[in-house]
Amino acid sequence: MNCPTCGRGIAWNDTFPERPFCSDRCRLVDLGAWLNGERAIPGEPALEPGHPEQGLERPSPFPFPEDPH
Repeated sequence: MNCPTCGRGIAWNDTFPERPFCSDRCRLVDLGAWLNGERAIPGEPALEPGHPEQGLERPSPFPFPEDPH
């Protein structure tokens, strides 16, 4: 297996406790890339917290019963 940050070959054992990274440095470089937005999981962009449409993406699977009065 290769380190996803630098490409160095590593073994999946206790010799590389930071696996799948080869070192703590490579692990932190990867974390920084996620935090800076350089990496992302593909999909629709999420709404910002507090956005007026936040929470309205899907209708409730449990509709409210009609008022009997």
